[in-house]
Amino acid sequence: MLAALVLPGRGFAQDTLPDGPVYVVQEGDTLWSVAVQFGISLNELTTYNQINNPDTVGIGTRLVIPGLAGVSGELKTEEVAFGEDLLSLSRKYRVSEIDLARLNHLTSPAELFVGRSLILPVQENVELPGDRSGLAEGQTALELAVLKGRNPWEIALLNELPGPIKAIPGDVLRLPGTSLSGPVGLPGEIEDLQLTPTPLVQGKAAVLQLKGSQGLAVAVSLLDDSFEFVGSENGSYYAILGVHAMTDPGLYPLAIKGTLANGAGFSFSQSIYIRSGGYPMDPVLVVSPETVDPAVTRPEDAQWTALAQPVTLQKQWQDLFVAPVPKEFAECWPSQYGNRRSYNGSPYSYFHTGLDFCGGVGTEIYAPAAGTVVFAGPLTVRGNATMIDHGWGVYSGYMHQSEIEVSVGDQVEVGQLIGLVGNTGRVTGPHLHFEIWAGGVQVDPMDWLEQVFP
Repeated sequence: MLAALVLPGRGFAQDTLPDGPVYVVQEGDTLWSVAVQFGISLNELTTYNQINNPDTVGIGTRLVIPGLAGVSGELKTEEVAFGEDLLSLSRKYRVSEIDLARLNHLTSPAELFVGRSLILPVQENVELPGDRSGLAEGQTALELAVLKGRNPWEIALLNELPGPIKAIPGDVLRLPGTSLSGPVGLPGEIEDLQLTPTPLVQGKAAVLQLKGSQGLAVAVSLLDDSFEFVGSENGSYYAILGVHAMTDPGLYPLAIKGTLANGAGFSFSQSIYIRSGGYPMDPVLVVSPETVDPAVTRPEDAQWTALAQPVTLQKQWQDLFVAPVPKEFAECWPSQYGNRRSYNGSPYSYFHTGLDFCGGVGTEIYAPAAGTVVFAGPLTVRGNATMIDHGWGVYSGYMHQSEIEVSVGDQVEVGQLIGLVGNTGRVTGPHLHFEIWAGGVQVDPMDWLEQVFP
């Protein structure tokens, strides 16, 4: 009974709450889930709040959480965004790092990963610090205060510094009397930072959007890959990240590093979780031995990968990518991206790098979006192949064609004929193998057919 869902519209029986931080019961909460969330026993929670009948607990009930001496205010949960760490959150909410760690049972900074649900105390009548400013090399908080026209001791107090000369270069300090917005661990020139989706997924593309002042030079790194920020329309910059389909699920550092218009550098690193894509195994495929010989596949893979590495600054695609085959084949997929594969009885150490479309020899292949042809020719594994650069590090590839209808350097438009389906290269029958590359990594083409990337 005590673990039952709390019901709306029920009040709390006691008139006087004990001391301690307060959690307001939300829809879907149970007394047991609240106890687990705060790392206490159900008995501790009910006893401390003098709850004899759980039916008196409903949505909106204020529960005091025991065992959190030194923490006060109303507790709320918030997902950790990219650009936040324990120090910056401590300064933002005026709560010590020790209390934040204790409140969330943190034992390592790596546990404060992007997307984690974090418990934060919001105190009434406490002025929260506002905007952010990073300290340049050789600059002190005292000098920063003079430049910003602020009281240096007030800056030191807001940031829990022992004095205005005790900050270190690269530290991002909160300033009094300004608006509260943006990623709390990065300089004020970066107004907003959004990563979607979170968590990251094997084989999927993600977009990191940064809004900031002109003149920023920024790069982001993940899994030993570096992704460039492109575009600066209205102060918006984008990095399209690709996660390799064979990446082991787990926590990985996501780092951003750059230079502000004034030459000051900044950097920030935070853990992010990459989860499994749940890809199935295809039946064992029997193919020509030459097409799985490492002496052939390795140099060809290196050549194909190198084609998709340059990041051209002009974005050529608009809206959704369209299916690259006639309408009657647009939803016929003999094999989808990410499927684990075995060739000629090998271990399942391969994965399917694209989306296969049905079609007989001679079926038309169309450009799914505008772009520039960067490869058109025969290969051993891929057969007659074409690759198109769509800008911003996004490429599409087409394999096993019977005929290629474009040449390197051609500008193509969405829906333009670029080739014909065939059965050349490593195949078991005629079809189109269609790939999407993002940030130098093959990602799931289906996503690009179903959602708009910036």
